[in-house]
Parts: sequence; structure tokens; C-alpha cells
Amino acid sequence: MTAGDALAQRAVSAALDRLGIAHDTAWSPAFAPGALTLEAAHPADYEQLLFVCGPVHGERFTELHRRYASCRRVAVGVSLVTSDGAAARGFHRVMARDGLEHGPLPDLAAAAPARSATPVAGVALTYGQGEYGDLRTHDRVAGTVLPWLAGKDAARIEADTRLAHGDWRRCGTPDQYLSLIGRLDVMVTDRLHGLVLALRAGVPVLAVDPVRGAAKVSAQARLLRWPALLPGESLTEGLLDRWWDWCLSPAGRAAAGRRRVRLLGETAAEWADRP
Repeated sequence: MTAGDALAQRAVSAALDRLGIAHDTAWSPAFAPGALTLEAAHPADYEQLLFVCGPVHGERFTELHRRYASCRRVAVGVSLVTSDGAAARGFHRVMARDGLEHGPLPDLAAAAPARSATPVAGVALTYGQGEYGDLRTHDRVAGTVLPWLAGKDAARIEADTRLAHGDWRRCGTPDQYLSLIGRLDVMVTDRLHGLVLALRAGVPVLAVDPVRGAAKVSAQARLLRWPALLPGESLTEGLLDRWWDWCLSPAGRAAAGRRRVRLLGETAAEWADRP
């Protein structure tokens, strides 16, 4: 399922709500584990079936039409690969966004109701740094941070500090990287430059030191007097939650803004001389 599919469903559901029409929504179990699925829904409980978004094509529609034969079946906001195929003919009505002779219609996702924006989180983790030997907790950090992040209501972006030429997935210059992180709401990182460059951009950082006993990430956090630093060897989701909330709070954003002003206006020596 794509974001567009989910937004199209939201638009249709909102329209049904406005009309006072009770309805259930069936989801793919891969997208919404535990939610209602087409296979689990009982056709006898429904008068109509709405298929929302996507191409009307393929063998899956044979089973859909057979299982819901007792329902009036309507396809909404779909693409018609062919209008005379069995998949399309099985619907009582097709309201297509494209593939019809009268021309395309606006995609439903464009009119879906907007909800509150979620924070954009950059993620910069390292799995290397073999020079630390047995002091490394990198795998433990990633094993804790990544599943925890997956449960956060946030747009997550890989913000690897490594540059690469010819790889569209990575920045090719440091200025490109600064442009990227400058658009974040928070950075989650166990990399020294993930910490320093995000604060340079005025972005709050949830930093983890992946070296047992503390190393360069901790050293920079102390120098910059940045409080949102966690030790990799005792990392917990509870600690991550606490500092995530702080980073996204007005206090966290203000603290990052002050670091930006100081970083861009002072030298490292001046930082060290501060009381």
C-alpha cells in the first residue's frame, strides 16, 4: 500500500461520514496488522463494497467478485488498464481516475482531509568504527533505536553523514547535507558529525554514544553542553522516549537554536573557555 492509497481511502471514508453512511474499512494485514481484512469480513454483513484506488487488473479481482457476489460492487478512484477485462466488468460501477474515454479525474488523495503534521526525523547510525574493538555497542544501539523509531509517529529519513558521488540516495557535497538536515525537526544519531552538524543547523539531536565508557560523541556533547545524550550500553526505550519528547518541545528547539548561534559565531577554543 502506498501513501496515496491510504489518503484515497481517507477521502472516501470522510465522504461517507459526511453522508452518515456507516462503513468498515478492510486493510492489508501487512499494512495494518490486526485490522479487518477482506478475507475476514463477512459479505452477508454488507450491502455494498467499495474498492478504492489502484489498478483494476489481475486475478485477485476474480476472488473479490466471487466472495462479494451478494454486494453491489463499486470501484472508486482507480486506474482502468482495460475497460473490457473481467476485473472491470465484475464491478457494477467504475469511477476511474484514468483509462476512460472522457479523460482523467483528480486522484482522491489530493482531496483527502489533512491531519496534524508529524515531525521529520533524520536517522544517522554507524555500524563500523571497528577501532573501538570490544567497547563497541553499535549493534545494540541499532537494535534498540530502529524498532523504537518504527513505532514513532514521525516521518523518518536516513540522513547518513557519508557522502557519495553518483549515488542518488546520498548527498554528494557537505552543503547538500546541511540543506537536508536543516529541514529536519529532530536528528537521531550515534555519529559525531550527526550531532555536530544537526546542532549547527539548529536541529535538536537525540544522541547516543555507541562506545562503552563514552568516546567522541560524548566528548562533543560535553563540549557543546548538549544534554540529550544517552550511553549505548544502558540504552532503553524509556530513555529514548524522554529525550525524544524534550527534543521536540519548545525547550529542546530553543536549546538547539542557541547552539547554532554559538557554533556559527564562536571557535572551539571560545567554547572551551565558557563557564
